Amino acid sequence: MFSRLTASLSLPKRYELSNPRNDQKELVLIDNLFGSHRIRLYAWLSLASQILIVVTGGAVRLTGSGLGCPTWPECEPGSLVNVPEQGIHGVIEFGNRLLTFLLLFISLGTFITVMRLKKGNRQGLFWTSLGLGLGIVAQAVLGGITVLTGLNSWIVGAHFLVSMGLIVIATFLFWYSRGRRRLAHNKALSRLSLLMIPVTVAVIVIGVILTGSGPHAGDSDTPRNGLDSELWSHYHSYPAYLLLLLTVAQVALRWSITGPNSARFSLGLLAVLGSQAMLGLIQTWLGLPLILVGLHMLGASVLASLITYQALLNKAWLGIK
Repeated sequence: MFSRLTASLSLPKRYELSNPRNDQKELVLIDNLFGSHRIRLYAWLSLASQILIVVTGGAVRLTGSGLGCPTWPECEPGSLVNVPEQGIHGVIEFGNRLLTFLLLFISLGTFITVMRLKKGNRQGLFWTSLGLGLGIVAQAVLGGITVLTGLNSWIVGAHFLVSMGLIVIATFLFWYSRGRRRLAHNKALSRLSLLMIPVTVAVIVIGVILTGSGPHAGDSDTPRNGLDSELWSHYHSYPAYLLLLLTVAQVALRWSITGPNSARFSLGLLAVLGSQAMLGLIQTWLGLPLILVGLHMLGASVLASLITYQALLNKAWLGIK
């Protein structure tokens, strides 16, 4: 009778206290995934994945797979995934769409990690992590519009420019995660770094317009923008050479002020710019082979990040005053 009375007075299972050991394991798992020590990893992953999707997006266009999935958000009317009839083009385009979900997972992990930090440690990390998440969603919608408009060259160009913007935000996130590192301040360097930003924007925007006049449309039936490719290739080269000269000046100035160690980043930027210039020339001479065009797109993505980072390192905003 006593045992029955005890059983009748006991709490239902749903109200029983959880096992402290299980709770501890969950807390350890959460901390391993979203602990403050993970913020640099998420920042790296955010930047790397934003550059990666530019490369895979380039692969979609260069292989003529832009309409491998002819509609959006479905891949084929009545199917969210590619079907065998779409062949390799459907696989390539659908694979690129799937990569968006990887970017969203990384963005979500980054945001959760930032929100678990103390308020005083979130400076700059909140808006960059939130901006990346919202930007990825906006980019996916713009990608859908690109497909629905039949790969209109101007919308494809806007799609690429939004990717550059997301790379810039990811670079800010990376910089904040590194403790907002800065090099020794110099007014001339700040002004030089500031000047390099609009010149880089000009290089990338004109490059996008030039691409819209070229042969790699993403689909064989897609019309181009009708501009003179040879003329616009010259327009593209002028700010590119100016940016190269500005970078050489930055290397020389940084070396003379703070020595070779501080100039290493500027030297790396110069190497990337030099490689981009050579790739641009060689791909033009050889008739725009696919692999070189793809490498040029990768270089543009890396360049957007490096120009942003050098501006942060050199306190470019002080050049405004």
